[in-house]
Amino acid sequence: MYDDEVLATHLQELRRGTVVLACLLLLKNPGYGYALIETLEQRGFATDANTLYPLLRRLEKQGLLVSEWDTAEARPRKFYRTSDDGARLAELLSAEWRTIDTAFDTLKDQP
Repeated sequence: MYDDEVLATHLQELRRGTVVLACLLLLKNPGYGYALIETLEQRGFATDANTLYPLLRRLEKQGLLVSEWDTAEARPRKFYRTSDDGARLAELLSAEWRTIDTAFDTLKDQP
């Protein structure tokens, strides 16, 4: 049997790529970090700020997200949204996800 640490490690690896795709899909509508963390958690993609903010910066650097500051409120917020390149990547990753899901389904019935 495996221990909790082994399970946690494998779950983290499994979720890492799914959070990228989830962000690209959710940020078709502009959003800021804290609200995105809450939305991801509500949708079953638990992540924390120490994971999300570096991810957002990396995706922006790769040209998959664009951002702008909203200074209209007392506390300025950086809003991110999926770029055209990010939207195209999200479509490709979503298609690949469906292919992988179908492949896993074929494994479930194996003797």
